[in-house]
Amino acid sequence: MQTSISISGAKQHNLKNLDLDIPRDQLVVVCGPSGSGKSTLAFDIVYAEGQRRYVESLSTYARQFLPQLDKPKVDKVEGLSPAISLEQHTSSRNPRSTVGTVTELYDFLRVFFARLGVPYCPQCGKPIAAQSSDEIIDDIMALQERTKFMLLAPLVEHKKGTQAELFKKLKGQGFVRVRVDGEVVPLDPAPQLEKNKRHTLELVVDRLVMKQGLRSRLADSVELALQFGEGRLILDIIGDEEKLYSTEAVCPSCNISLPKPSPQLFSFNSPQGACPTCSGLGALDYFEPRLLAPNKGLSLNGGGIIPWKNPRVLARFADDLHALGHRYGFDLDTALGNFSEQAWQALFYGDEATGWPGAISHLEAGMGLGRFWRDEMARFRQSAPCPACHGARLKPESLAVRVEGVNIQDFTTWSIAHALEWLEGLRFTGFQKTIGDPLLQELTHRLRFLADVGLDYLNLARNMSTLSGGEAQRIRLAGQLGSGLVGVTYVLDEPSIGLHPRDNARLIRTLRQLQQRGNTVLVVEHDRPTIEAADHVLELGPGSGALGGEIIYSGGVEGLRQAPDSLTGKYLRGELAIEPPATRREPTSMLHLQGVRTNNLQNLECSLPLGNLVCITGVSGSGKSSLVVDSLYKHLALAQGIKVENPGQIDNISGTEAVEKVIPIDQSPIGRTPRSNPATYTKVFDEIRKIFAATPEAKKRGYKPGRFSFNVRGGRCEACQGDGQIRVEMHFLPDVFVTCEVCGGKRYNRETLEVRYKDLDISEVLGLSVRQARALFSNYPVLDRKLGVLEEVGLEYLALGQPATTLSGGEAQRLKISRELGKRSLPGTLYILDEPTTGLHMHEVGKLIQVLHKLVDKGASVMVIEHNTDVIKAADHVIDLGPGGGEFGGLIVASGTPEEIRDNPQSVTGEFLRNGRTG
Repeated sequence: MQTSISISGAKQHNLKNLDLDIPRDQLVVVCGPSGSGKSTLAFDIVYAEGQRRYVESLSTYARQFLPQLDKPKVDKVEGLSPAISLEQHTSSRNPRSTVGTVTELYDFLRVFFARLGVPYCPQCGKPIAAQSSDEIIDDIMALQERTKFMLLAPLVEHKKGTQAELFKKLKGQGFVRVRVDGEVVPLDPAPQLEKNKRHTLELVVDRLVMKQGLRSRLADSVELALQFGEGRLILDIIGDEEKLYSTEAVCPSCNISLPKPSPQLFSFNSPQGACPTCSGLGALDYFEPRLLAPNKGLSLNGGGIIPWKNPRVLARFADDLHALGHRYGFDLDTALGNFSEQAWQALFYGDEATGWPGAISHLEAGMGLGRFWRDEMARFRQSAPCPACHGARLKPESLAVRVEGVNIQDFTTWSIAHALEWLEGLRFTGFQKTIGDPLLQELTHRLRFLADVGLDYLNLARNMSTLSGGEAQRIRLAGQLGSGLVGVTYVLDEPSIGLHPRDNARLIRTLRQLQQRGNTVLVVEHDRPTIEAADHVLELGPGSGALGGEIIYSGGVEGLRQAPDSLTGKYLRGELAIEPPATRREPTSMLHLQGVRTNNLQNLECSLPLGNLVCITGVSGSGKSSLVVDSLYKHLALAQGIKVENPGQIDNISGTEAVEKVIPIDQSPIGRTPRSNPATYTKVFDEIRKIFAATPEAKKRGYKPGRFSFNVRGGRCEACQGDGQIRVEMHFLPDVFVTCEVCGGKRYNRETLEVRYKDLDISEVLGLSVRQARALFSNYPVLDRKLGVLEEVGLEYLALGQPATTLSGGEAQRLKISRELGKRSLPGTLYILDEPTTGLHMHEVGKLIQVLHKLVDKGASVMVIEHNTDVIKAADHVIDLGPGGGEFGGLIVASGTPEEIRDNPQSVTGEFLRNGRTG
């Protein structure tokens, strides 16, 4: 059997005809600078080829239902096994997708509650259980000897009338007593009831004393009581309690019937279980006044309410608004900022005294006008928990079923650690044990895998769209641990993302479990502990883009430390290191947050310095994103009229007058089509097109800058519409992209390409790297400055026309930073970054830190959620959350300079700063 995956002549993307061997059944880490070819090797060659060969082994019919992967540009690959890819961007954006549904744990939970749950009345909370007459008799026979009791049949509940006919009928059937409104009275003479008053009547079937040999008489009386009570019976123990029995699943007190528990009853994707108000989404959209009227300096006549800024639209409501203004002291020219709180509420939510229904009521009525209007109004709407189910997604009947007093919503909102603890404490007996033990085993088995990969702070109700890429990847990793496959090649993309250094050991242990079962585990990673734990390391480089694509090192970790040409090796042996700054900045002002209760945050009060580089740290799930993204960013964005989803719970933010603009810089793509590229995103292409339009040849032909755009008709090649490639559908095979024969992939028509600048046409300029383009356009200050900023952030290797779809997350993020750095000054701007070191080599982390400091030097404030200790050491101020994750976190453990965090014995982050270990 072949002991390695042998690759010959790999030429995909920037790989330079590589020949290499990847050992099988080992933990192999691929490292190197961003853009050096790591993902190309791991995903585009090893995974894609392994998957493609497996799919090709299937029938033509089966292949049409599976994704078709392109054959990579490689001469030969041998020793491949079926491959499974665990990437970061697999997180679902479906609002119905939760941690429970993705892991299939929720399917087992539905069966668990359907088979073992006891229904309770949603109104009075009493247990509802259908019992046979034999079970009722057995229960009564368990009373102590000489206990006096009555058996009653419920007849009338809270109804008006004299009930004279009923009393006459009962007397004729031989009964002697009834209980009227709690008092036992004889039927002879018949009770006289008030006609217009509500009464409750129960028939006294028998009065008994518990003794030996009573069972036969009791059985006759129970049958009779159930007959007259239509399946219901009341046991009244004299001088003690009453107990209600029913042969149907109906609440004996409220007469509410519940369906028999079935797995569908607990599904929020099924009409049987979904909350009818929100259709199982757990949330409803509503119009948010702060989005409708973001600029309070404007009046109603001045377009203060954006959907009504057209005077003709506002004129429809003018008379009503004048009446409202007369009552609350405003007119149509009053700035919205001068409205009283009562006037603001009345304007948007209505006023009974004047009959004004409210601006929001009018807008809601317009939602039925058609799709165009709904799409137009979507930017003014927010999402809030459903008022009927309060975010539980299920009907009251579903939530009324409990196991040991716990319903399915309680269970799914617990942390995985808490859920595991509760399940392990359950003990079933008899019939329930036969059903419950296999379900318990499966649930604990799967939950433990999630805990093993460091996700014990999550809960099963958490929406997948709120997870980081690393969390989503580790959920899939836990699923693969549970599958028990062997002989598979697993390809992972930075699984350490989002993990605090404390949790790295658990992740490495999980990867080892996969490998020790007989699988090859290939990990693209920059994390130092993961690299040092590998059996084999592959380093690509020496640089990025066209400067990368070569094998710098292949072998064990000890050899990597000694390798003279290895950039990673230089950091491992301490030859290169990132030094913290000599001084820390003082804040220019402070943001004060009060009463922050978002997710697991425990009513925090927090002060965040502005004019600083601030790092928010803490173990996974401690509440970092809840504080910075969900609470701070979303509320600042809302105040500026930016639409955000589900802003967090917070009482007050003060000091916001110092923040003019809040900008998140994440790793999402800068564009979703190949037409978007670094040149178009940074506006460099606008300047280049002007330069080409100013050449003598262009002037002579009358060409304007638009002639040199590949997005519009005129100068582009119309055969490929400026794409440079033509897509050919191959039906059962993957679609093939063929270079356009008309323009040869240059994107432009022949006439446009005849215009040259310094002997280069526009297509050749797009093929230049940033460094080459800067040298070419050194005489143009605007271009020199913008391209210089791209070099500063470490993107000098990128081609100006490189499609956005081929950029890594780290490259996309640095492009966004470069665009901000290109601005002259940034006072009043707050930047928020969530783990910006994702995808960055240790050497590039040093460059990133310099770039973040440059943003602060220009007057900006930068807040970074980060685990990397080099970034933490470089910050002016650190806020450390914890002490644990999920319900065990949500507190500020330490706050101050990195040195103060390091010396704080309560801080887990401080422990890693003291030991000099990196994240």
